[in-house]
Amino acid sequence: MTNYIYQYTRAMAIADGVLIDVSDMAKEAGYKYPVAMTNTAYQKCVAVPESLKGRQCEDGRLWDVLWMSRFRKIIPGSDGTTAMFDVPVQTKLARRPELVTLKAVCGPGDTAAPVITFMMPQED
Repeated sequence: MTNYIYQYTRAMAIADGVLIDVSDMAKEAGYKYPVAMTNTAYQKCVAVPESLKGRQCEDGRLWDVLWMSRFRKIIPGSDGTTAMFDVPVQTKLARRPELVTLKAVCGPGDTAAPVITFMMPQED
């Protein structure tokens, strides 16, 4: 038996804003497991930049992330729980979208049930 001094849970990360819970819309998109995004990935891909406010909405941008994640590629050499996918993200008015690569990881959550987390490729 392992004795932990401190454990930072997924629920704590969501409460702290480190993770953003997007499970409700993910369920609409066909996901069976809870889905969250790191704050960094959310700010990069979902949060609407000032120059686009009134022209785009977070729900639409989140839907794009969830839809594009359906076309993900499993990372070679992984155990099948990690995948990469690209999302076109418009950051400025009158500018073509840039492709942002995100990583999706499926693993055990706080209760050991499967959860999915979208993050930037360099995040763990």
